[in-house]
Amino acid sequence: MLKNYFKIAWRNITRNQVFSAINIMGLAIGIAASLLIFQYVAFELSYENTQTKADRIYRVQQDRYNDGKLSTQWAAGAFAAGNKFKEAFEEVEAYVKLTKRDPSLLETAGKSVKVTEHYYASSAYFEVFSTPLIQGDARTALVEPNTVVLSETLAHKLFGNEDPVGKTLTMNQVRAFKVTGVYKDMPANTHLKAAALYSFATFVDIVKPNNPEDAWQWDGCLTYLLLRPGTNAQQLEAKFPALVAAASKDVQDGSKAVYTLKSLKDIHLYSHQMMEAETNGNGSTVYLLMGIALFIVAIAWINYINLATARAINRAVEVGVRKAVGSQRSQLIAQFMVESLLLNAMAVLLALFLVVFAIPLFNSLTGQHLSFSLLRDSLFWSVLAILFLTGSFLSGLYPAFVLSGFKPVAVLKGKVISSRQGSTLRKSLVVVQFAASLFLLVGVLAVFRQIQFMRSQQLGISIDQTLVLNPPIVSRDSTFLRKQEAFKKQLLQETAVRSVTVSTVVPGEPCSWNAGAIRLKGADEKQGKQYRIIGVDYDYVPAYSLKLLAGRNFSPDFGMDGNDGAVIFNKTAVKQLGFDRPEEAVGKVIFFWGNYMRIEGVVDDFHQQSLHEAYEPLILRLIPDVQGYVSIRMSPDNANATIAAVQRSWNTFFPSNPFDYFFLDQHFDEQYRTDQRFGKVFGIFTALAILVACLGLFGLASFTIVQRTKEISIRKILGASVAEIVRLLYREFAVLIVIAFFVATPLAWFSITQWLKGYAFRTTLYWWLFALPLALVLVIAFLTVSFQSIRAALANPVDSLRSE
Repeated sequence: MLKNYFKIAWRNITRNQVFSAINIMGLAIGIAASLLIFQYVAFELSYENTQTKADRIYRVQQDRYNDGKLSTQWAAGAFAAGNKFKEAFEEVEAYVKLTKRDPSLLETAGKSVKVTEHYYASSAYFEVFSTPLIQGDARTALVEPNTVVLSETLAHKLFGNEDPVGKTLTMNQVRAFKVTGVYKDMPANTHLKAAALYSFATFVDIVKPNNPEDAWQWDGCLTYLLLRPGTNAQQLEAKFPALVAAASKDVQDGSKAVYTLKSLKDIHLYSHQMMEAETNGNGSTVYLLMGIALFIVAIAWINYINLATARAINRAVEVGVRKAVGSQRSQLIAQFMVESLLLNAMAVLLALFLVVFAIPLFNSLTGQHLSFSLLRDSLFWSVLAILFLTGSFLSGLYPAFVLSGFKPVAVLKGKVISSRQGSTLRKSLVVVQFAASLFLLVGVLAVFRQIQFMRSQQLGISIDQTLVLNPPIVSRDSTFLRKQEAFKKQLLQETAVRSVTVSTVVPGEPCSWNAGAIRLKGADEKQGKQYRIIGVDYDYVPAYSLKLLAGRNFSPDFGMDGNDGAVIFNKTAVKQLGFDRPEEAVGKVIFFWGNYMRIEGVVDDFHQQSLHEAYEPLILRLIPDVQGYVSIRMSPDNANATIAAVQRSWNTFFPSNPFDYFFLDQHFDEQYRTDQRFGKVFGIFTALAILVACLGLFGLASFTIVQRTKEISIRKILGASVAEIVRLLYREFAVLIVIAFFVATPLAWFSITQWLKGYAFRTTLYWWLFALPLALVLVIAFLTVSFQSIRAALANPVDSLRSE
């Protein structure tokens, strides 16, 4: 019996080739798109799944408040938190402190490697995190000062095939480290990726006489707590304020710190704070893409249902004859379910081909690293099996019951007509299809509009034609300032170089320095506020074309009066200090990091980071010998020759340092890379959703026209023109699309409004963002329907009516 079912199913599929091709293509596109998106989603959701204790590991996060208002949120907070919480609360089994090092040169005999991702780590690191130690003792590897544990890849770069344990390497030609272990490279799906881990005892030794173990007002430490089994994280978190209040006067002034716990598993998708270990993903984006995947495959399933029920009249006689000769309804249902199964199986095979073909494009769009090894992944095949079985069942079930429900007597007398209920269902499903398509299309336009808006706004700082050199990795000594000044002077001798300045950060990066409790001289401690600090030289303000609102720029002609250092505030920082006008702040002395400094000038607000972020209260602190990024404003003519000249100068003054550079405008735009990538992915899969919907519309229009062939012929005989007939046939589908528009618009408006709240500076939702998708879909639908409609309208009516 089953063999006969497959024979009949194959016969029907090959006999109705257009119907079959539309369904197979639509289902294949839907399944392929869903498979690719689900792989991306699965990877994003798999973060920290290699950590066996992940459900008990929490990161201590720090929220800073100014006068009761949230000022900043830090992933890397106070250095004292780990050990103090461990001492006070028995719920804490162990803790790990991590603080990131600046880029450094690691050297062994004849080899040197620049390392950017490396941390000082406390001794319990391998107790808390499940990072496999290939060589060394996990209990002692990070105990002693001046010891380091290397990743497998870095160990091979430095020592080749030799055993590195016990050997010595040098950092920046200054400090020697003994290698005490080698660990397996950290996986891609973890937010902590380190090429080397130095003992935290080394950091303590470096910062003496300061003691970071007791520092509550010293930020920059990533702290992870391993809680004992059964501990309630929220209840433990509620105990923090009392301990912090007793141990730190920080909570007594205007800059209050509140400590919270973030589950290790939630960091990648749901944490976007200052000093994150890396740029994290976005949970909303992940689930939105999952929704798009379901939309696309659901549209494909709807196509099958619509086309199968539309063909009900054509198959009515078949059903009537089979019932008349004794077929049971259950047997007919089984027959139609087998057809659905076979058609979905063919779609799955085509989908596999499409997935293999699309992997490189998908990787370039999403930044993923999917390969053909994906086909060996059990999760891939599990998702494919679910889509196949679910699709076969859902898309085949309703048509099977509809087709098997015809009464044989009525069918054989020719009295079967299309039911109103079936027509209503088909129209409702078309509305659902195009509502989903319109929703996605409006979303795509909104995403691209927001990206365009952010990239077109004035930044308040000039970043064009700026070449930036990564900081030289050298030890700071009495000769550094002279060497740096000589380097700058030599660069300025190049005719193509217009300005040179050095700063701790450049536009496009968060300020790594944060200062709390800054206040006017003589003011009460409770008036202290949080500010972000940029260390700059004398040339920073003119080099970046910052607009000076009041006061003056830094100048060596004025010197450093007494113990007062020089700072420049931005407009937001002046307002936070309590002044309405920039002029009022000039000349005022502030308490700053234990010293007094004078406000020499006020510059207009500028975007240090992307327009995701609001203006921050920024302080430019004059540090004449600041070590940091070298920003070179240059002529656009013959850029390659200028870069070559800069490199020659660099090699003269910093011969042991690699020459690494980037263009600042491109670097700034990298902040929007995630948004741009999301927009492209969103746009492509939206286009696929519309394509699948139009495939179904094409098929549905074909069957509608076949059913109305004689009506069209009669209208032509009575004088109807081709245009009138096309308009008649198109009107029915246009009405459905307009209904879909009114369904989709409020949902899209609400969703986009919520999404835009994540941006400090955002575009306006203009009416055309909704009208344009409607017009586009109406045009696409018109072209889709017109092909069949015009052909029917141009047909000879005699041929259609001859059989009557």
